[in-house]
Amino acid sequence: MKNDNCTICRRAGQKLFLKGERCLSPKCAAVRRTYPPGPKRKRRRQAVSEFGKELREKQNLKNWYNLGERQFENYVKDVLSKKSKVSDTAVLLIQKLEMRLDNAIFRLGFASSHDQARQYISHGHFMANNHVLTIPSYQLKLGEKINIKPASRGKKIFENVLVNLKKNKVPSWLKLDIEKLEGEVIGLPTLAEANPIAEISSIFEYYSR
Repeated sequence: MKNDNCTICRRAGQKLFLKGERCLSPKCAAVRRTYPPGPKRKRRRQAVSEFGKELREKQNLKNWYNLGERQFENYVKDVLSKKSKVSDTAVLLIQKLEMRLDNAIFRLGFASSHDQARQYISHGHFMANNHVLTIPSYQLKLGEKINIKPASRGKKIFENVLVNLKKNKVPSWLKLDIEKLEGEVIGLPTLAEANPIAEISSIFEYYSR
């Protein structure tokens, strides 16, 4: 991402957990510097307009899933084109975002952040249904299984993977087999469990202007 991850969190005024475990440590910049980035005279948070709020919510969710502007916009406009109820559209958007391959790898605990998950996939370390995938945006389907490629399991980047998996809480739509280092899609993500860090209706308003 072009912006420093810590700067993004400070600008948002909340943790977006873009640096994995560092975000949970005392080194987290969002904890040590609770004011917005920039010159001192600009550090006080100003009243935000309705448009500013919509923009902020959009940025927060886009950054959380580590997506580019055009990619995120395509997801939103795709679900809006279906002309469902706002609540149904919100669920559909979250399902699309949650069922990306990079997000599933993060949710299972194989990676400590969306950014790290994307790097692992791009380098060919993961498989879905026994096929190596290098596309982070790949949309998973019910019944699909995800695992670390056998040739990659001994690599240094995965030396602590068992410890991380045991600490991680896996969402109900995924099943993790720690012994096999394998995850499986067994359901669909829900809005409540995903608990998005943004107001979805504001995001829809932003793209409906």
